[in-house]
Amino acid sequence: MSLALTRRRTAAAIVTAALLVPLAACGSDNDKKDSGGKATESSTGAPKADLTVLAASSLTDVFKTAGAAYEKEHPGTKVTFSFAGSQELAAQVKQGAPADALVTADTKTMDGLKSDTGSPAVIAKNRLVIATGKGNPEKVENLKDLADPKLKVVLAAPEVPVGRYSQQILDAQKIDVKPVSQEPNVRAVLSKVELGEADAGLVYKTDAATATDKVDSIDIPDAQNAVASYPAATLKTSKNTEAATAFVKWLSTPEAQKILQDAGFQQP
Repeated sequence: MSLALTRRRTAAAIVTAALLVPLAACGSDNDKKDSGGKATESSTGAPKADLTVLAASSLTDVFKTAGAAYEKEHPGTKVTFSFAGSQELAAQVKQGAPADALVTADTKTMDGLKSDTGSPAVIAKNRLVIATGKGNPEKVENLKDLADPKLKVVLAAPEVPVGRYSQQILDAQKIDVKPVSQEPNVRAVLSKVELGEADAGLVYKTDAATATDKVDSIDIPDAQNAVASYPAATLKTSKNTEAATAFVKWLSTPEAQKILQDAGFQQP
């Protein structure tokens, strides 16, 4: 065989090998795509999906942080939250709202949706505080002060978890409070105090912490307080069951728990 022919064959072999490398790489990527070419699995092994999570209003700030952390850890997954009072979320679930997971501010609401959810797991706990205007102009010191008829007090409606907790602790102390309004969720209560439309209101500790520039908070002794539990569960109507399950499980991981506790939530 001539030297020229040998060189030509060697060069052809090199070119062929070079062409096969990117083709092999493409084949590897396609293993993670469905028949339509859409990626279905993230680099962490968790399924990719666009998730919709129904969550209690009191989780608004912390879940935005948690969602960003989850998306960073699970490339290709997008988490969209819909925040409202737990009773509103329950109504949405019953009406068949398209969503993948649910997190409420009490176990009672979640227990009423057993036929619509997977097994729930409590991911955090919370307590109530008295929120007042900045500087506490009315000098509110404790729960008994809320019974002063001259004080404009706002509470959440009794069907809302925070409203139910509020009435529970007031009843336990035999304190009769006549609120000027009853709001649909805890953020609405906080807003009334922030805007000066109320002198005081009962909110979660974590909500008051998000508005320290506009409100002061007065701690309620543990013996007089209530503990709010936050259960999370997948929804049976989810079209992204595996991805939803992965997100709900992630909420109990050390990373997610640190985010929750940094925001003032207690360990479950």
